[in-house]
Amino acid sequence: MYLYGEATGKSLNVADRDALADLIGQISTSVESNFTLIKNENPDDYAETFQSVIKTYSKATLNNTERIIIGKEPKITVFRFINRIEVKKIFAARENKIKGFVESAVRAEQKLQIADALRYFYWAQTLLRSHPNGAMLTMNDDNNEQHILAAWIPEQINNIFSNIRVERCGVKVDGDFQEVELFFTYKNQPVSNFDFTYWDGRDWSNIVSVKDGRGVAELPALADADKIDLKGEYVFVGEATIDAELKDVMESLEQVPYKSSSLSLVETGSARKKKQAQMENAVNAESVFSFVKNPQYEKTMVAVERCIAQCQYDVARQYFSDEGWSMFEQLVDYGRAKVYGTPDYRFAKTDEGIICRSMPLIFSFPGSKRTFVEDVVFEFDMSGKINGLSFGLSQTALKDIVDKKKWDELSRLTLIRFLENYKTAYALKRLDYISSIFANDALIIVGHVLEKQVAKDAINIKTDKQAVRYTTQTKEQYIKNLGLVFRSNEFINLRFADSEIRKAGTGEIYGIQIKQDYYSSNYGDTGYLFLMVDLNDKDKPVIHVRAWQPDKDPDFGLIGLSSFSF
Repeated sequence: MYLYGEATGKSLNVADRDALADLIGQISTSVESNFTLIKNENPDDYAETFQSVIKTYSKATLNNTERIIIGKEPKITVFRFINRIEVKKIFAARENKIKGFVESAVRAEQKLQIADALRYFYWAQTLLRSHPNGAMLTMNDDNNEQHILAAWIPEQINNIFSNIRVERCGVKVDGDFQEVELFFTYKNQPVSNFDFTYWDGRDWSNIVSVKDGRGVAELPALADADKIDLKGEYVFVGEATIDAELKDVMESLEQVPYKSSSLSLVETGSARKKKQAQMENAVNAESVFSFVKNPQYEKTMVAVERCIAQCQYDVARQYFSDEGWSMFEQLVDYGRAKVYGTPDYRFAKTDEGIICRSMPLIFSFPGSKRTFVEDVVFEFDMSGKINGLSFGLSQTALKDIVDKKKWDELSRLTLIRFLENYKTAYALKRLDYISSIFANDALIIVGHVLEKQVAKDAINIKTDKQAVRYTTQTKEQYIKNLGLVFRSNEFINLRFADSEIRKAGTGEIYGIQIKQDYYSSNYGDTGYLFLMVDLNDKDKPVIHVRAWQPDKDPDFGLIGLSSFSF
């Protein structure tokens, strides 16, 4: 019924530590014979690897142990014991997490979020290798066909890589280097996201994050741009740190090598056509905007583009208002900004002026080994000056909003611009702006535990079980902590996917639920962001609730509008 460990020492701390170590040994002995997958690894490494994996369980399991103390210091004995049922619960919880990762991977692949699909499949495989019954765990797909996960997951990862095509669609020579524009498709469609590295002739590059099919490789000018060796990223060690359980397992097991992750350029002669199709998709995704021709503004954008390309930023000052110039300075400080390819500028009218969608820029952070492609949206005021800019949403995220036909056009435009400004504020570390859009009594929920606190008298959080609690912060605490994060990171980059936006019964109150990838120079995570935002004043959005969860809660799922009463 119980497993126990005991130890005697001169102090309580020493005896307790040794009793826990003894208990870990007992847990190891009781479950070692059940492990199936891990025995297929190198027999010489089996014992050491097994003990490491067991410790990843014991760290979680030992939170549920009980303790008996006999005697007093300097001779004190401690017994640590745990019900075997509690150990089984830990195995069951890990099985649920494995299957949750698989479900997320399948959904991501269907939405062409290939980086996400690979990440979740590989993380599922990693946890599977640490499960006692890993070789026997099964799962049904959407067609109710049953699969043995130990064989099916590697097959899915290999299939994903086999369906990725990389084509060259342009080359720009700049001094001793050439910038090679790459276009990535999956099953002949532009990927929504994908991460890769490439061989630059001396070493493997920083990780490059593809957006809407577009990636880039920077090579020596004399290198052969027709022959580039690439490797798709699938391990995502940095992002795994958000999950302590996953992090422990990944550190305990050797990485599984996938030869299929090695990619090369393919010559189909259709790269430019696919890129053009991608641009047409962008126009469709932005169909809520009323695009117009504007030669004067296009001339301004070409001039700004030239200033960025030549690093003559001061020359561009004439095209900006004071507020716009401040944001532009922050933009060019955000990584080593370069213009990607040949921009296709599209201009749309708003109540305040004209917006330009968009200028694709490449941002590189050598110290953090990251490169991003972002579509930068420029906003013109009535006088023709650029008075703001933002990082555009992906085509997938845009489409999720544009397709809400039951909402009027202005509401959809406001939502798009709000999310783009929100994303940009974190990237450019605009702490004053972020503070301005949070209500003074905003409810900010982080992590796993919630104290009873509400944003205002009209909003109350509901959970099915009182035992479910999340930590909260006041607006003041959140802004203070965010300032520390901004100061300690070279960069921050947010990517949104899987958005679900609901409108409350009255007025312009929206619940925005988004799968968010967070990247920074010293941290990365993936989770679910929920914002309850008041857009009644289109120019002054107000966030009443911000909640972040690393995963769906097993009791009530995701925090959303249904979690609150009005």
